[in-house]
Parts: sequence; C-alpha cells; structure tokens
Amino acid sequence: YIGTTIPQLLNSTSNNLYLTFQSDISVSAAGFHLEYTGLDSCPEPLPPSNGQKVGDRYTVGDMVSFQCSQGFTLQGNAFITCMPGPVRRWNYPVPLCLAQCGGSMTDFSGVILSPGFPGNYQSSLDCSWRVQLPIGFGIHLQFLNFSTEPVHDYLEVRSGSLETGTVIDRFSGLVVPNSLFSTTHETTLFFHSDYSQNKPGFHIIYQAYELQRCPDPRPFRNGVVIGQEYSVGMTISFECLPGYTLLGEPSLTCLHGISRNWNHPIPRCEALCGGNITSMNGTIYSPGHPAEYPHFQDCMWTVRVPPGYGIYINFSVINTEPIYDYITVWDGPDQASPQIGQFSGNSVQEGVSTTANQILIKFHSDFSTSGFFHMDFSLIDFLIFFFSNMQQNKVILLSP
Repeated sequence: YIGTTIPQLLNSTSNNLYLTFQSDISVSAAGFHLEYTGLDSCPEPLPPSNGQKVGDRYTVGDMVSFQCSQGFTLQGNAFITCMPGPVRRWNYPVPLCLAQCGGSMTDFSGVILSPGFPGNYQSSLDCSWRVQLPIGFGIHLQFLNFSTEPVHDYLEVRSGSLETGTVIDRFSGLVVPNSLFSTTHETTLFFHSDYSQNKPGFHIIYQAYELQRCPDPRPFRNGVVIGQEYSVGMTISFECLPGYTLLGEPSLTCLHGISRNWNHPIPRCEALCGGNITSMNGTIYSPGHPAEYPHFQDCMWTVRVPPGYGIYINFSVINTEPIYDYITVWDGPDQASPQIGQFSGNSVQEGVSTTANQILIKFHSDFSTSGFFHMDFSLIDFLIFFFSNMQQNKVILLSP
C-alpha cells in the first residue's frame, strides 16, 4: 500500500498477521493509522442426533467430520470446513443421522432400525433389509425394542431373498420377540405399515456365526469321496472302485438349516448280482463282495465289446461251494451260445478267451455254504492275437 488512498477493509485468514513499513531518505508524510480486531472462529458445530463429531478446531480452514451410530445413515455432507470472510461460517450445514427404510448389509455385525427410530415410523411403508454374508455363515438376531400396531404393522424375517425366501417368523404388537437364528448366509427382514397408527418400531442387533459342517461321509466303502469341504453350500461327489456300482446320488450338497445335513442320503458302492457291462476292461465281484455272497442267487452278467474284438477272463480269486455254487461262461450273448466252461470250488482256474465280442456269465448259489469270487476281464484284439500265434508257431504264408 502506498500513496494517499485509504485501503479497503482487509481480512486475514490465519491467527497471525505480519506488517512491515519502509521509508527512504527523501520526502516524509503523515504516515498511517490502522486498527485491528480479531475475528471469531466458526461456531462450534453440535454433533447430530444419533451421531458423533470428529475434530475440535474451528478456525478458518479447519475441517470437522461426522459419523452416524450403527443403524443410522448420514444425510448431508460428512465433512464441513470453516470459511474465511467478515462472518465466520461453515461451508455446509451439519448433516443428519436418520434411520432409513431398508438397506443392504454385508458386515458380520450390525444394527437394523425401523424408519425414523427412535421416533415413530411413517404410514404406508414397505421396507426390506438384506443381510448378505459369505456362504457358511448365519446370523443371530436380538430384539432390543419392538412396538408396532398389532396385526396391521408387522416385521417378517425370511431365510433367503425377499422374493423366494422362506418366512422364519412374523412379529407384530408390543411384545419384544425372543432372539432367533437364521441358518442361511442370506437373510431378509421385511417391514410393512398400513395407513393408520404409527409406533416407535424396532431396534435389532445382529451377529454372524459360523454354521456347522455336514457329517463327514468317510470312510466310503468300496469307493472314493471327491472333495474335502463339508460346509454349507459345498458339493462333494462319489466314485466307486472297479467292479462296484454306485447306488444313490453321485453328488451331494450341504444344506442350510438348523441342523447340518446333505440334500440326499450318502450313496453306497455295492457289488451287484448281475449287470450289463460295455467297458473295454473291468472287474466282476461276487454279490455283496467283500462279504460272502448270499444264498439262492442266480446272477447274470453280459459283457460286450466292439465288433472285431474278443474278451479274455482271468479268475483272480474263486472260492465257492464245490459243485453246488458255480460260475458258467458262454461264448456269446445268451445261453444258446457255445459254453466255454463251468467253474466251482477254490482251485486255481486258467483264464479263458472268447471268439465273440459278447459274453454271458452266470453265477448260481444254493441254500448252504457261501463264498466269494473275483474275476477280471479285458479286450482281445484278434489281429494282434493272430500274428502273435503265427510267430509262436512259425507259420509261413507264401503268395501264389
């Protein structure tokens, strides 16, 4: 500032002000006379109802933030700043913390409030709150306050989504409900109010808890279990060892619910009395193996491989009642085919081969002694078999 013009009013934006005056060796003048007064800070903002204020400095440039208590939603600006000027003021009004009509939550704990709580809720509301947790967790609901118009205004708790979930319970009136458990990872709360009486509503807290696992299906006799996670929503599958047949569902899923269980009974792998087999190689066991076979059995197995191939049968184990319990093998699809042989007792049996691509195996047991057997079969390539025999017998073929 220089000369004889009086400067306009000047406001600083900090609590320190530095002034310097300099004159040279020549003309002197009357100089200056100024007055200063400190400007007030911004007024202290009050914390919103059901919320907190963070920050205790209110001079120009200082910032204050606000947070709401659990269950309430901030309406307005979460941060406000003290602005410069002749009158100190904040750049935004203090926000509000309100209980909203519905919402979506993924935290492992939280609060659910009726709209307008702790005041009365409004008329004609349909609000839904969705709690979505990772699979394997449910929630425990505890009611701290509850007051609605009986019958007409109600709160439903549903296991699952609003559209497809199952209603666990419905609450209405002035009695505070007992705590309850939701046993799914997704829980929905639905509140309805009609056009008439309004009440304070409800205050609910929830806490996630880990659901129990389904029973371990192992040991799984004569088979294997694929998958080692048995918590809610997980799926495992089952496969049988060669020679056994799966009875039941091949895949099971651990269900939601108060008690953990699979969606189907655990399957079994059994050695059956007969069957139709189309694999290139495999195993046939006596019925009920590894236990002894039952009495009065007449079991028939058909084994079929592609045309142009034969079947080789190897008796790995045979232990039947001699003469009365026996295995018969036919070189073809039925008992009218040539019979390869009949096998019984516990002596070591030589392997047998077929000339057809189909074979019929029949097992018969009578009313007395039991036993067991185990045979393996495999495909024979006739072309390879033929040339192998030619080499062994040194057969020479001459062209004409």
